[in-house]
Amino acid sequence: MLRAAFREMSPFSQLMFSIFVIIASFLAFLVVSLVVAIPVFGVDSMMNIATADINNPQSIVVLKYFQVVQAIGVFIVPPFILAWLFQGEISSYLLLNKKVNFATFLLVVLLGFAAMPVINLTGELNSNMQLPDWLSGVETWMKATEEKAAQLTETFLKVNGFAGLLFNIFMIAFLPAIGEELLFRGVIQRIFTRWTKNSHWGIWITAILFSALHMQFYGFIPRMLLGALFGYLLVWSGSMWLPMAAHFVNNAVAVIGMYMIDKGTIKPEFEEIGSTSDSIYLSVVSIAIVALLLWLIKREYKPAAEQQRYLK
Repeated sequence: MLRAAFREMSPFSQLMFSIFVIIASFLAFLVVSLVVAIPVFGVDSMMNIATADINNPQSIVVLKYFQVVQAIGVFIVPPFILAWLFQGEISSYLLLNKKVNFATFLLVVLLGFAAMPVINLTGELNSNMQLPDWLSGVETWMKATEEKAAQLTETFLKVNGFAGLLFNIFMIAFLPAIGEELLFRGVIQRIFTRWTKNSHWGIWITAILFSALHMQFYGFIPRMLLGALFGYLLVWSGSMWLPMAAHFVNNAVAVIGMYMIDKGTIKPEFEEIGSTSDSIYLSVVSIAIVALLLWLIKREYKPAAEQQRYLK
């Protein structure tokens, strides 16, 4: 009877309840993680976590620990709870029960690499954003927030050995690819699609929220476009595995690329490919290849039938 009531909720009620479950799960994991962390890292480390020195290796270990806990508590656990309450069949609700063929999976991997130049270009254009003078205070705050996030990310990515690289791939690529796709595409996009009765609205509203909640304003546009890309991959295929794969490739390439730059294996210009004046032509090529790959992926499925299934 209880689960039946959850299934009959309106989309708005499901959204509000989803937010409640996410917050409750976050708080529960936070409490448990603190209890576990205190005897391991010490009380002082926990008390000073908000002002942790990112140049201190011990502080970085603590911050990475809580990053992993947050990924699990906020993004991975809530979708499974919500799927069980809203439908009962978790794999069906989250679209984990449909396999994809190897050829399509390979196309998605290629898509992740091919999209890099145009994503870099939109990121560069976004980073040059300027607000009106009357919003100068907001702009200053946004830049300070962005710089702090960039410093923390750069510190996270600096590791000495292969084991550190593998952990970063796990923390920055694997966990977000699983958790963020399950939550945003698996739950939130479904809710907004049902609410608007239109998969396009569901995809783009979710993509905007997906980008906004990262709180990185000068990377808003490329992250929004990636969110929309992941959303279309889900609706076209009816399988969560495709957006997960695309998300993982996008993040993993960035992690591995930064590692190789730090080790001097590749030039620093790698992370700016497509956004500089002498490589902008690669963005044009990137757009053409991305369009071709999306067409090939979409051709494999019947969007109309999948959309009707997704609206249920």
